Amino acid sequence: MAAQRITNPHAIPVAGTDDHLPALVAKHLAVPALRQRLAAAHLLRPEIAGDGEHFGADRAPTAASVLVPLVQRSDGLHVLLTQRTEHLRDHAGQISFPGGRAEPEDDGAAATALREALEEVGLASRWVEVIGQLPVYTTITRYVVTPVVALVHPDAPLALDSFEVAEAFEVPLSYLMNPANHRRHVFAFNGVQRQFLSMPWRREHGAHGPSEPRDYFIWGATAAMLRNLYAVLARDGSPIISPR
Repeated sequence: MAAQRITNPHAIPVAGTDDHLPALVAKHLAVPALRQRLAAAHLLRPEIAGDGEHFGADRAPTAASVLVPLVQRSDGLHVLLTQRTEHLRDHAGQISFPGGRAEPEDDGAAATALREALEEVGLASRWVEVIGQLPVYTTITRYVVTPVVALVHPDAPLALDSFEVAEAFEVPLSYLMNPANHRRHVFAFNGVQRQFLSMPWRREHGAHGPSEPRDYFIWGATAAMLRNLYAVLARDGSPIISPR
């Protein structure tokens, strides 16, 4: 059975937030803590496995990777995200990590993620240190995505592929690792209740000085993989599992 594509996520009601869960504080988001938690994170069961686990069985799975770039700023780590251009056939205008399908010449998931980051935003591997991988996430279209977490030097230059990427921007990791900012949207499809997460964020100023505030709607696969990162960093020996 094919899953319903969500074309207007803003219109789907918010059922609530996860503010009952603890926000991760600075010590949990420090680089040593991240290295420790991510050491074997890819072996864990993901909190959110993705819709491809339940739909799209008629499609052959395709291996893919994304880079989860954590830029080391003076005020803490920031997540580098991209907004796709509006003319693309798939996921136009959506917010995502740099990434894409694996190619035969790629030497593993990290190589795929680094190649795609170079192609999409011009982030060269010499500015990047891979520190771990999250559990895979399977999309509706049966892409089996490995999120590769990496530290990025703050001086790393970017050069966006203007065909694919409209903008690259950063969000503080502390904001994304606070479940009070994780909103749950619930809807019904073929009599089955489904849900997805969103993490709306408002940028109050630009990277190079004051500018008009701008709102970003982080949702779907990107929000799910960020939530899986939260679950990895917050675990105390028992996995955090959300209701399906």
